[in-house]
Amino acid sequence: MNLLEVAYDSFKPFINGEKKPLNVMEVSNLWFYLAICNNTLRNEELAYNTAQNSELKKILKDARDIHKSAAEEINKLLKSEGVPLPEDTPEKPDIVIKNIPEGAKLNDEEIANLMSFNLLLGINYASRNLTESIRPDVGYVFFKVIIKKVLLGITLKDLMQKHNWLRTPPPYKA
Repeated sequence: MNLLEVAYDSFKPFINGEKKPLNVMEVSNLWFYLAICNNTLRNEELAYNTAQNSELKKILKDARDIHKSAAEEINKLLKSEGVPLPEDTPEKPDIVIKNIPEGAKLNDEEIANLMSFNLLLGINYASRNLTESIRPDVGYVFFKVIIKKVLLGITLKDLMQKHNWLRTPPPYKA
């Protein structure tokens, strides 16, 4: 069962009808999420260039794909509604960096924990935006982001546990 197809089938009757104009909250939420997606993409590109662990690099690539896809979809939606887009910085090329001293770059554990935190924030903001959206097509954009980020987060958490990178609070003892 493909969750995105099931969700689309649920949203479809509402998406294909006549669309009302975006309301100011939807515009604000979409615009802000796009700006954050673009910024997160730049950070993931830099992290990809300095990460050493091949599994972490794969997860970073998957995260970049999720953010590129979301950014493209939101970009298209805002453009079609005549909304000015947030400024973006140029993409960072994939390069191999080996001579950066340890204190001047994030190590793999720090990259994984920052990525985990960013996924948490992205899911929270997307959830809020989903519940605040009136138009079903806007809600569906955020629904897809949530599902993709949750699935990526599961993979990242497994990697973090495997390498003892996961930061957990101490056990509670009454």
